[in-house]
Amino acid sequence: MTAEGHAHLQGPTTTVVRCLALTRRDGLTLGFTDHDRALSFEGIAFRPESGTALSALAFGTGLAVDNAEAMGALSDAAITEADIRAGRWDGAEVRLWAVDWPEPERRVLRFRGTLGEITRQGAAFTAELRGLAEALNRPQGRLYQARCPAVLGDAACGVDLAAPGLRVAATVAGLEGGRQMLVSGAGTAGTGWFAEGLVQVTGGAAAGLMAAIRSDRVEDGGLRRVELWQGVDAALVAGDPVTLVAGCDRRAETCREKFGNILNFRGFPHVPGEDWLLTVPARTARRDGGALRQ
Repeated sequence: MTAEGHAHLQGPTTTVVRCLALTRRDGLTLGFTDHDRALSFEGIAFRPESGTALSALAFGTGLAVDNAEAMGALSDAAITEADIRAGRWDGAEVRLWAVDWPEPERRVLRFRGTLGEITRQGAAFTAELRGLAEALNRPQGRLYQARCPAVLGDAACGVDLAAPGLRVAATVAGLEGGRQMLVSGAGTAGTGWFAEGLVQVTGGAAAGLMAAIRSDRVEDGGLRRVELWQGVDAALVAGDPVTLVAGCDRRAETCREKFGNILNFRGFPHVPGEDWLLTVPARTARRDGGALRQ
């Protein structure tokens, strides 16, 4: 944009409107504008009927979470209550432009970040907008702890989740209470193989969602009972396809025996536990962070 165009957008003009684009992690992008007619640029159609109060946005300064909120009414054609409840909009990318509506090529990107906490009351929702500087507030550095801080399958871990048995396609055979499911076709791995792992929904109304596995056990008839820490908050039904990803409790023994990956273990299994500070005479020399034994 030219200096003249930039000055025009900053001046007291009545042709400047705001356009907001939201991009979910699955790639879906929606555009909204506070103008009274649709606009289009960068391959995004910005619709005026979203009900989002873009003119009420206020941005903070510094490195704290931006003091910005987007408020609006839920719309089946835009951001649905079901999608919010299922977490599909968590962490979505946010871009906000000031646009000269007669000439949309004259625009300035005013904000870029992600969606934070989303709350709702009745048919209305409020979404917190977090700026790029929010990443600077996250703790950095490495912790000295017995268990591995890496995530199974990431660059630090190095385990190939495409290896046989670590990612298994299965089918939901039944649901119990929202946090327990019976699945079929999950292979022959023993009880607990998928504990601390993930279940990813690959089809049906809940496709694209995932949940952490608390525990799993093999049951009669070739079925496996999977208990989740938190249920998949969407229309998951029997017959939906899912993928189970093996779990890791991040102990050195698990890294060596289950995954054969001890060379990449990132923890410190021999670091003294907190009870080392309270050392007293004992019949055993074992100091592994567990309870003191006399």
